[in-house]
Amino acid sequence: MQLVQERRQRLELALFACLMIAFMLVVFTGVAHAGADTTFDTALTKFTDFLQGSGGKIITVLSLAGGIVALASGRFSLSQVAIPVGVGVGAGTGIPIVTSTVTATI
Repeated sequence: MQLVQERRQRLELALFACLMIAFMLVVFTGVAHAGADTTFDTALTKFTDFLQGSGGKIITVLSLAGGIVALASGRFSLSQVAIPVGVGVGAGTGIPIVTSTVTATI
């Protein structure tokens, strides 16, 4: 029973912290104007190219290697297979989805 109360208190504290952060963002931030700002275009292009190219492959292979090491430890878990697959899919197709979503929103 005490464990449930502790979890509930942590959840309430986390919710309160999120609400306070949202309030602070609304009160203390200025109006954002979307437009033709190209300040970070070069960095975005380089980072996107890296993740969709060799960087994404390296991250996927490292994640897969971590899953294989975890499987070799003797305890099987579905997450040891699902996480590397998710990382590979995220690196391959997640970047264009996020980029198009942000572009459409702005």
